[in-house]
Amino acid sequence: MEDILKASPLGPRVLTATPTDDYKLILKFTNGELRIFDAQPLLGFAVFQPLANKSFFQSVKVAYGSVLWPQDIDYCPDVLYAESVPYVNGQVVAV
Repeated sequence: MEDILKASPLGPRVLTATPTDDYKLILKFTNGELRIFDAQPLLGFAVFQPLANKSFFQSVKVAYGSVLWPQDIDYCPDVLYAESVPYVNGQVVAV
């Protein structure tokens, strides 16, 4: 049972989120990295359909190390980090 409780440490958490007009989020993480996440693929899922409204998408907030919107819409911070790419000086950095 102790092995189950010995989880690996949490990954980086979101400190700030800046939405763009093309359904991307510029995210600053607790490890100091600035990354960009493309949220457009989420629009194909019913639970994320409200995000298709640009003003709704722009209402993103940061809480508990992740991003969230009204209507209890949120996204896992570990997935945000894994599916985002480095963003330096306003440019996506090839990985």
